[in-house]
Amino acid sequence: MKIAVVCSRVRVEEKWIFESLEKRGIPYDKVDDRHATMQLSDPTFWKQYDAVIERSLSYTNGLYITQVLNSWGIPTVNMAHVAAICGDKLSTSAALNRAGIPQPQVWIAFTPESALEMIESIGYPVVLKPVVGSWGRLLGKVNDRDSAEALLYHKDILGSVQHSVFYIQEYIKKPGRDIRSFVVGDRTVCAIYRNSGHWITNTARGGQAEVCPVSAEIDRLSVATAQAVGGGVVAVDLLEDPDRGYLVNEVNHTMEFHSTVPLTGVDIPGMLVEYACGLVERQMPAFVQKYSQPMPVMMSAAGA
Repeated sequence: MKIAVVCSRVRVEEKWIFESLEKRGIPYDKVDDRHATMQLSDPTFWKQYDAVIERSLSYTNGLYITQVLNSWGIPTVNMAHVAAICGDKLSTSAALNRAGIPQPQVWIAFTPESALEMIESIGYPVVLKPVVGSWGRLLGKVNDRDSAEALLYHKDILGSVQHSVFYIQEYIKKPGRDIRSFVVGDRTVCAIYRNSGHWITNTARGGQAEVCPVSAEIDRLSVATAQAVGGGVVAVDLLEDPDRGYLVNEVNHTMEFHSTVPLTGVDIPGMLVEYACGLVERQMPAFVQKYSQPMPVMMSAAGA
């Protein structure tokens, strides 16, 4: 068995993945997505790998690389169809809605005028999000009409794919924290609280991590969410609503875990490697049959 790890930069997470591969005696190569090339009719170079672990910082790079790899019958962690859903908030919301997963209410508009009319009918506050993005970037809490008009105008002028669809989410009065759970296959392996006095609780925006016990309900909802987006190794962001309980906010298919591993003691990189190996050993025949044809790609944005 030989594995490729596709990444843009070697962070702590990638170093741990390399160490996990080395500890298991699994040969691997680091492939920089900024220099990777692929000829659709000639998979010779990539066929040396039994599986590929995708860790690109760019959503677009990772999505297109895994799409081509999957079309050649090379399994990836995560699969392209999972990346296409998780990397696009609207696609995630639609998949959760289809599976009956509880989530904050979401409204979609396609012009600033219709978005403003919708927000006014909903009432303030609401949250504006780009359909593609991570690390809590470009989020906006809209408290009144003035801020709504300003944010919608700015998004319209920016005009990029992240801003051409107006994704409006219900504002949840969470208790100064959210929960991030980590799912590997069919099991929630650990979870953390992300605490912050700010309404954005991402650790990338200053949220402080704390161990969260994995209750039966967190495990059930997290696993069901992972299955709704296609399975694999994902992180599920949960919000605690005072009336409705847990709501799924987002799902991340290339999650970071540099603060979670030391805090919980759970070997997430080792589990990720084991999952990749199991995908080859146990699921390859079914994988080839199901994913040997190219998959249509949904909206994406470079550098997301």
